[in-house]
Amino acid sequence: MLYLFPVLCVVFLLVFMYLEYKKDYVPAVCLKGTASVCFVLFGILCSRSCPDAAFSRLIVTGLILGMTADVLLNLRFVFAKKGQLIFLVGILVFLIGHVLYLAALIPKCKPLAACLIAGAVLTALALYLIFKKITAKPAFKIFGVFYIGAVMLMTCVAAGRLFTAPSAHTAVFFVGALSFLVSDIVLILNTFGKTTKQSLRVLNLSLYYLGQLLIGLSLMLPGV
Repeated sequence: MLYLFPVLCVVFLLVFMYLEYKKDYVPAVCLKGTASVCFVLFGILCSRSCPDAAFSRLIVTGLILGMTADVLLNLRFVFAKKGQLIFLVGILVFLIGHVLYLAALIPKCKPLAACLIAGAVLTALALYLIFKKITAKPAFKIFGVFYIGAVMLMTCVAAGRLFTAPSAHTAVFFVGALSFLVSDIVLILNTFGKTTKQSLRVLNLSLYYLGQLLIGLSLMLPGV
């Protein structure tokens, strides 16, 4: 029963991507939301085996916020006139979710200062490279600084935990965080770059859902 949810998530995701490609946006956003509900339910079920209740609550709440943001990001195609505002709200909700992930990880990270410094340096480098390749309004760039910063910090802290306390949990969480980071960078480049490619959209979504499923899965693995 537990692993039925990742399977359903993939099925709903595939149909969603097809409908979005066909620009059938209303049923597409419904299917995207349903796919996201699957990773939330998966995370909730996995959290039942987590010995750290405070950690699992933060992660599950982050998954729920991710699900909410997923719907918002695609509603911008349904309500095109307010598309930019809806997109920014969706990014804000995602940002809050990442902050919760980070809040869950920080107390468990021993080399915290080193991870935060590495995250800040890598964020600056990533943003420098991204801003050279995109054209976006100032509001989107400001949101992008905080958003990429939060995801990069989360990934670096997850890497620090894996390095100092290797386990099934820390390994799977790190791969999930890294998938999330790469997915977001691809999304930004594909949304605000010179050209939009369907192949990059597929890559973005595949890595994103993989990341969320892995983060949920990590809750039930040894080493939390």
